[in-house]
Amino acid sequence: MSSLDRKLIRELWRLKAQVLAIALVIASGTALLIMALTTIEALEETTAAYCERTRFADVFAQAKRAPEHLGRDIANIPAVRLAETRIVEGAIVDMPGFAEPVVAQLLSLPERGPELLNALVIRSGRLTDPTRPNEVVVSEPFAEAHDLKPGDSFSAVLRGRKRTLQVVGTALSPEFVYAIAPGGLMPDDERFGVLWMGHDALAAAFDLKASFNSVTLDLLPGADEKDVIRRLDGLLAPFGGIGAYGRADQTSNWFLESEIAQQKNMSRIMPTIFLAVAAVLTNMVIARLIETERHEIGLLKAFGYSNLAIGWHYAKMVLTIGTIGILIGSLLGAWLGHWNTELYTKFYRFPFLLYRPGPAGFVIAGAISLGAALAGSLAAVRRAVRLPPAEAMLPPSPPIYRRSWASRTALAGALDEPSRMIVRRIIRWPVRAFLASLGLAMSIAVLIMALQWVDAIDALAETAFERGQHQDATIAFNDLLPIHTAGDYEHLPGVLAAEPYRHASARISHGHIVERQGIIGVPSGAILSPVFDVERGRIELPPGGLVLSRKLAELLHVSAGDTVGVELLEGRQARLSLPVARVSKPILARPPTWTWRR
Repeated sequence: MSSLDRKLIRELWRLKAQVLAIALVIASGTALLIMALTTIEALEETTAAYCERTRFADVFAQAKRAPEHLGRDIANIPAVRLAETRIVEGAIVDMPGFAEPVVAQLLSLPERGPELLNALVIRSGRLTDPTRPNEVVVSEPFAEAHDLKPGDSFSAVLRGRKRTLQVVGTALSPEFVYAIAPGGLMPDDERFGVLWMGHDALAAAFDLKASFNSVTLDLLPGADEKDVIRRLDGLLAPFGGIGAYGRADQTSNWFLESEIAQQKNMSRIMPTIFLAVAAVLTNMVIARLIETERHEIGLLKAFGYSNLAIGWHYAKMVLTIGTIGILIGSLLGAWLGHWNTELYTKFYRFPFLLYRPGPAGFVIAGAISLGAALAGSLAAVRRAVRLPPAEAMLPPSPPIYRRSWASRTALAGALDEPSRMIVRRIIRWPVRAFLASLGLAMSIAVLIMALQWVDAIDALAETAFERGQHQDATIAFNDLLPIHTAGDYEHLPGVLAAEPYRHASARISHGHIVERQGIIGVPSGAILSPVFDVERGRIELPPGGLVLSRKLAELLHVSAGDTVGVELLEGRQARLSLPVARVSKPILARPPTWTWRR
């Protein structure tokens, strides 16, 4: 062992408290980065495997009522590998022991053979028997929320008729990893569930014999999804099609992919804060160590040690501190990554977890952590290397003090002596003061990022449910009703006011940019569900124009006064050209809300 190495060991032991503090900060940043990278890797791998094993569809479409033979034409669309028609309907469920009505989504199962697409993962029990029309398979989250198991039964209203349904199994589906009710803000397993029935039983209940109202497609590799959607819309248009969409726009998958994207953003923000703090601390410790070892550096150079050897000595000290932090952070990050991925698996209801972190995440985290530590000590090490032996043997030159502009101001006379000393020190060493402030700022930033979620969720709930929505109940209908029907609900006992609104799917375009979103029509002067802007409050709708969410305006590259194309995907599927009257900041960014005045 060389003399410099023995010196390094002595210094590490003498500065063990500072070394441990810096190593723990580096470990925190490394652990967060490894946790984020391994979570992203596990989520992407688990999602891909789940979609592949259950044959998750690439394209989804709905219609009002299409004949069953149309399925052959859909399957013959170029680039379509598989096409499966089905029935999708809604129902009101009366759960024993639960006072509120529950909304359920009913999907049909093939009468013969397994599902071609979106195959169920049976968790308990079995699939339905085609000869028993009242049997259903229940989504596992809904079953757990209401303590349902095979053999239990409950009542449901299917197209105005009350029936008793028997649970024969529980299952998970790739289509509902994030099971959210239509119009809901987040999953509520007590008030929304997914049920699967036999195709013939569901067709008989909703008068859809020899018909379907939903179809899913699996495409060949390299297929042009937009062309398939265009052809599919053309086939379904005469039968009330409301516009096909790809997997990226499927609600459950959209939320999952957005969560993965959020993890990627967090992997860049949180670790950066910790590693920036580590860089500042490393710079402070190494700089002070070099200042106290000026004589030793001079002696080492006088005995023939080169500048490279001196610089490598202090660099090895930084590398040792960084390595300790990386080892601790790697162990902690691997555990946190597995724990975090398990949370996502339970929340998104994956039937299995593939957590097999590869070396890439650990190598990237280690390289970034070491780079941050070395970058923080670079300036101090450079000063040690450039210090001439003769100058190093002398005490440091005293700083040259001059009368600064601050001492000539009236403020200087008003300060006491300790305050003037503080101000002078900050002015004379601005970089050091800035780095110290930066370290404190990064520490506070970590706390704020962790605590702001509570305030953000509270503010969102207050804005959405107290300031933006004043209704006590919302009633949705399967079919369009005349607008005067709203008056009938105003005469119900206890009802003070009722307002109608219309929601339709639409494609909004500006130039070559097209976004599939919803457009909402509300009455003039709406009070119960007004168009609400987070910054400006209630917005009065302009006649003949659109109020566009700020996010959607950014996606379309439009502003107030521009004209956009609107293709309604329901009814007569009209094509309109409408001006953007105002761009607002709605309560929620997804989906961007369009509102027009009747």
